[in-house]
Amino acid sequence: MLVGVMCFDKPGHVELRMKTREEHLDWIQSPNIELKYAGPMLSDDGETSIGSLIIAEFADLATARAVFAEDPYNKAGLFERVVIVPTRKVFPVE
Repeated sequence: MLVGVMCFDKPGHVELRMKTREEHLDWIQSPNIELKYAGPMLSDDGETSIGSLIIAEFADLATARAVFAEDPYNKAGLFERVVIVPTRKVFPVE
């Protein structure tokens, strides 16, 4: 199942993001996550990180939620809100 994850940072928590970034990067590359896309969500200035956007393949939604509960950013309290939803690739057509 393809899953989309949008993690919105708490305002004013850039320092916490930077402090836990290396641990998060190690975690996101684990074999439990079959990444299709991962990167920061940015503010209108195109520079300031306001969260994370991840698309990954999982066996089911419950597994995706369990895996993302272990994200070091999440465990550190960086996120104000996390949205995890099934999705489907439509474009580009392969």
